[in-house]
Amino acid sequence: MAGLDSPGAPLQGVRAAVFDAYGTLFDVASASERAREALGAKWQPLAELWRAKQLQYTWLRSLMGRHADFWHVTADALDFAMESLGVEDAGLRARLMSLYERLGAYPEARPALQALRDAGLALAILSNGAPRMLAAASEAAGLAPLLDAVLSVEAVGIYKPSPAVYRLALDRLHLWPNEILFVSANGWDACGAKAAGLRVAWCNRAGQPPERLPERPDVQVRSLAELPALVGA
Repeated sequence: MAGLDSPGAPLQGVRAAVFDAYGTLFDVASASERAREALGAKWQPLAELWRAKQLQYTWLRSLMGRHADFWHVTADALDFAMESLGVEDAGLRARLMSLYERLGAYPEARPALQALRDAGLALAILSNGAPRMLAAASEAAGLAPLLDAVLSVEAVGIYKPSPAVYRLALDRLHLWPNEILFVSANGWDACGAKAAGLRVAWCNRAGQPPERLPERPDVQVRSLAELPALVGA
């Protein structure tokens, strides 16, 4: 697809940048890493399993028609991960959940958002996260003052990649799909947004191969720092 491996090619007509939160702006492994003195060598396996089960539960609950908010899903995923790895500590569980509300942002996140805002783009988050979780993480990372909207799947009661989720950005920002650049570090999320009609930048930090799913993102970058150049900022 034209432009997928050419991050220097500007995308014309973009009026808003809408960001996925977890794994894109916020480092989902940072909660476990901040508790590594208690987890020891298990901190990284726990972070990886916690995230994997968290995503699986969002997809499975959507298919089952049994929605629960992301805080509930995150807690269930943590319980599964801790039991799988033989970690039994109620105090540590509570600490990890608290840390998840204050995940560290990737270092380039705030400068990239500031550059886009300075260029006149509207900025928003569109996330699986519950509203309280997104508000807490945005405030802790210093991103809240830069955002025009923080959109949660709780408004539609189903998780990404349902098209209903991506339509939230259109409805809130009052823009056409080709005027919105959706940014995600999750390949499946990037495909979901593209299938819903948005323009999409996949932030492929890990250098993963493309997902074998319908619709590919418009562009691929390795860092959020590359985004301003894409829109001529």
